[in-house]
Amino acid sequence: MWLSKQTRSGMAVSGSDLGVTSISGGSAGVVTKGETRKLPVYGPGGYVWQPAVGETVLVIKGGTGGEESCVAGAKQTEAPDGLRPGEVYIHSGGCGVCLRNNGTVEMRGSNIVLKGRVDINGSLYINGEPCKPGAGG
Repeated sequence: MWLSKQTRSGMAVSGSDLGVTSISGGSAGVVTKGETRKLPVYGPGGYVWQPAVGETVLVIKGGTGGEESCVAGAKQTEAPDGLRPGEVYIHSGGCGVCLRNNGTVEMRGSNIVLKGRVDINGSLYINGEPCKPGAGG
């Protein structure tokens, strides 16, 4: 009996909890049952995200006593109208990019700035109107 209890105490623990960020950035502080600082932040491959202070985040816990934790994501905001299964909407503040199932890329915002070279394979529409090369669009 004593031996079986001793073996179980060293077993890995895993779980998750919702928390609120207290320190933003790629090494976040999160309050769940208490505050934990310097948590690594994970997201989908190719995507960089830093949670804002006050944002509700998912904390995944592992290790012997649950002491190895990380921030794995945040509660999603409401999807924009017309977003279909399989489509992706990336946003921050007043701008966003929507990747549609039909191959369309939509950029939304009042201050969209494209820097560097932009290659478009297909048709370009500005405010719903086709833009012709050399038209000054």
